[in-house]
Amino acid sequence: MSYLTVSVCALMLLRSAVTAEPVAEDIEVLVLLPRNDSYLFSHVRVAPAIRYAQRKLKADGGQYSGFNFNIHFENTNRVNDALFRLVERSCERKPDLILGPVREYEAASVVRLASHWGVPVISPGALASSFENKNGEYSQLTRIAPSYTKMAETFTAMFEHLTWKSALLLYQDDKEERNCFFTLEGVYLLMGHYSIRHLELDEELLMDEVFSKIHDTEVVIMCMEADKIRDVMLAAHRRKLTSGNRMFFNIELFNASSFGNGSWKRGDEFDNEARQAYASLNTVTLLRTIKPEFENFSMEIKKSMENSWLQDCRDCENVNMFVEGFHDALLLYAIALHEAMKNGYSKKNGTEITSRMWNRTFEGIAGQVSMDLNGDRNGDFSLMAMTNVETGTYEVVANYFGMNGTFQLLPAFDIEHFTLRRYEGPPETSDQSCGLGVSALTGVIVGAVLGTVMLIAFYFFRKNYRITIQRRSHGEECDSRKHRQLREDSIRSNFSTA
Repeated sequence: MSYLTVSVCALMLLRSAVTAEPVAEDIEVLVLLPRNDSYLFSHVRVAPAIRYAQRKLKADGGQYSGFNFNIHFENTNRVNDALFRLVERSCERKPDLILGPVREYEAASVVRLASHWGVPVISPGALASSFENKNGEYSQLTRIAPSYTKMAETFTAMFEHLTWKSALLLYQDDKEERNCFFTLEGVYLLMGHYSIRHLELDEELLMDEVFSKIHDTEVVIMCMEADKIRDVMLAAHRRKLTSGNRMFFNIELFNASSFGNGSWKRGDEFDNEARQAYASLNTVTLLRTIKPEFENFSMEIKKSMENSWLQDCRDCENVNMFVEGFHDALLLYAIALHEAMKNGYSKKNGTEITSRMWNRTFEGIAGQVSMDLNGDRNGDFSLMAMTNVETGTYEVVANYFGMNGTFQLLPAFDIEHFTLRRYEGPPETSDQSCGLGVSALTGVIVGAVLGTVMLIAFYFFRKNYRITIQRRSHGEECDSRKHRQLREDSIRSNFSTA
């Protein structure tokens, strides 16, 4: 008996020693990115972040150091390129993991095929509300960046806190990537219990038409390019709609200044007017949590981009959410794969690995990352407002934390700034001629007109009533003959059918 006990103990010690060693595994990773540097998620921006994560996982002999990630980058400039590259590479060998694509239309086809094959897909894109249904064709999709619906939760929290009831969603639609369309679609779908209208701002739409829609609206939520935001705010200011009787918001997408970054400065003759108009403009953007490692990461990414020859690079000085997302995607997969393999699963069991990426929290490059039960990242967002009108400077005045749904007011939050004031028109003037006020004189005129109309109506009613009585006796006789003929036709028809 003692020999058996010693043997069992020895086996347990041996097993613990083996499991303490890093799990060795080769993982084929397919990364789908455009080479076109005008995209915020182009290869030259994102590749250094993925390589950074790869080195981090390999370093220090940690529990993930046995993973050997063989990373293959494929160019997806055109919408169908992502699907074609996936199929071509899979003819030789299916990838164990797919990172990207970002754009909605290309992501849809790739995720459908990958879900059919059981290959995990992690993307900091595919943010439209359609991807929330993971029960069928998007079952292998994990979204490592907050979706548009998650962002919309920030507005729901504000509306509840500040008791607003109505909003106009004003957006610019490029008909290609459709970022702003999908963004405000998330707001529209989540806030259906409020009075929500939407309007696309295109080249043919005049500002007068836009502001005619704002008349009965408390809040205007905008998603468009920064220059268009400025045009709208200048027009609103000139129509005296920036005096507290409307709330204006713009959504800064992806931590990128090209989408409404709240900047009023252009160095032109309208700067002063724009600064005053922007005092009524508030910005919703991703919450930035800075930690020392992120600073090192950011410096390395910027240095890598400086060493690259970029033809058309917007916001190159910023590390946007796509760059962060691709980095965190590799970390999340490593955590889930390691956990799955410890429990006896292989890297080929994509469904099991995907399920272990959902409903968990881990430390990302910029802070804590929380994934919900549906495999979507919980979003943390900041509300920014102009706190000094003289200098035109903005501050974060509130934060929304998606994991627990809390809306946190910061010391800079000014309740007066976010309190709607009902617009009051100019006071009524009165005409004292003949000793009658305007309202009394109007009452006399209206009474006279109504009396005349009633007399005329009574005359025609009596005349028509007499004519109707005379016709009715003759009409009833005709109707009786018609009904009798109709019954006979019906009987004849049914009979012939039978």
